Amino acid sequence: MSTPDPMSGVIPPVCTPLSPDYEVDTSSLIRLVEHLLDGGVDGLFVLGSSSEAAFLSDRHRRTVLDTVIGHVAGQVPVLAGVIDMTAPRVVDHVATALDAGADAIVATAPFYTRTHPAEIAVHFRTIATRAGIPVYAYDLPVSVHTKLGADLLLELAAEGVLAGLKDSSGDDGGLRKVILGRRDRDLSRFAVLTGSELTVDSALWMGADGVVPGLGNVDPHGYVRLYKAARAGDWEAARREQERLFRLFDLVNAGGPRMGRGSSALGAFKAALHLRGIIAYPTMALPQIALDADEIAVVGKHLADAALI
Repeated sequence: MSTPDPMSGVIPPVCTPLSPDYEVDTSSLIRLVEHLLDGGVDGLFVLGSSSEAAFLSDRHRRTVLDTVIGHVAGQVPVLAGVIDMTAPRVVDHVATALDAGADAIVATAPFYTRTHPAEIAVHFRTIATRAGIPVYAYDLPVSVHTKLGADLLLELAAEGVLAGLKDSSGDDGGLRKVILGRRDRDLSRFAVLTGSELTVDSALWMGADGVVPGLGNVDPHGYVRLYKAARAGDWEAARREQERLFRLFDLVNAGGPRMGRGSSALGAFKAALHLRGIIAYPTMALPQIALDADEIAVVGKHLADAALI
């Protein structure tokens, strides 16, 4: 369903703070939301990759929704991830998101199953019919093993099925094809958001509407400065801010070779938030591996270099 106000700006994918016994730490989650709102963000995306949604039970997912949506109380739109393997399972998450009061939902292509673009189209049409609120496609081939093609996305946008795209494909050419196709087909109300923390200035210059940066949990103010500079046409200031954030992003490598990329990156985000006094614990959802003291110290050095602690 098309939205009257396409999303734009900085929409961080909110991390999910956990207590040492792996429950959602709602007090820390509220502090994190306040930190993001103080940074001037334009919306919040809960239950995405940086939220560790794949590791959360349905009960924990609902706690996140109720906590964030209840605290935000309409100050900014809240997009809810409804990510699951197939449409029937996603539709159950949609019902929960609607009951909690989400402003929009975000879904990937089906995964685990082997699907064809025609089936992916049915997947999104089914979700949109059940939702009745804006649906954003999440292009994340590294996790779902399917690349959402520009033609399919634009077809669904023209039908009113999709309100926008979060592009985390890492395919800059594919992103540009969507942006050009949107313009050629007069689909200006279809929002295009980059999920890359590292090339936001380039994406905005190409015509993207905003960014969904995991690192934005740690430094929302920096991404808001970058976005505002780009929108003002001050591309030199945008480039400088992007380069600062590019260097800060190296903290995701703190875990080194002893753990997976996801554990290292999400662990670094949580360690940074803990060091900044925003969340109480850097606990990771199981079975991810937590950073050790030496690795957390590396994160702290990056924060100090970026003047964040």
